[in-house]
This record gives sequence, structure tokens and C-alpha cells, in this order.
Amino acid sequence: LVSLFMSDLMVGLVVMPPAMLNQLYGHWVLRGDFCSLWASFDVMCCSASILNLCVISLDRYLLITSPLRYKLRMTSCRALGLILATWTLAALASFLPI
Repeated sequence: LVSLFMSDLMVGLVVMPPAMLNQLYGHWVLRGDFCSLWASFDVMCCSASILNLCVISLDRYLLITSPLRYKLRMTSCRALGLILATWTLAALASFLPI
């Protein structure tokens, strides 16, 4: 949940203010090289948010389907691994193509 909070917070603090300026002025008013960086952060934060929701759903599914084996399956290291994989996949999907 903290990872989902961080991705949504980054959308609100990093992505939305330049998007608001873009909407208000009708064109990109910031430096040109900042546009690619902003687009990359936009894709990364939104992808991380979606992937975090998927990981939370998977976690809840595993807890409901096998509650007795859940503690053995979902250790702290595996949870941290899933969070790191989520952010790594989101960063690769956003910064490599752009």
C-alpha cells in the first residue's frame, strides 16, 4: 500500500503540475528537454500505480485462496521483491522507449 501511495503521490506532485500548465496555456511552456523527462515520469508513475494495484490484487487472491499457506509463501523478502519488480518494470517501460 505504501508503494501505491508513493506512485500516486508522484503523479500528483511531479506529473500533474506541468500537465496543468500545458492545459492552461495550450502549449508546452517549460524547457523543451524537460518535456521528454516529464513524459517518462508520467508513464512511469501511472504504470507503477497500475502494477501496484495488480500486485495488491495478487496478494489478496493468495491470502483468500490459501490462507494457511499464505505466511509461508508471502515473506517480507518476496514482498520487497515484488515492489522492486513493479518499480523496475515501470521504469524500464517508461525511460527506455522515450
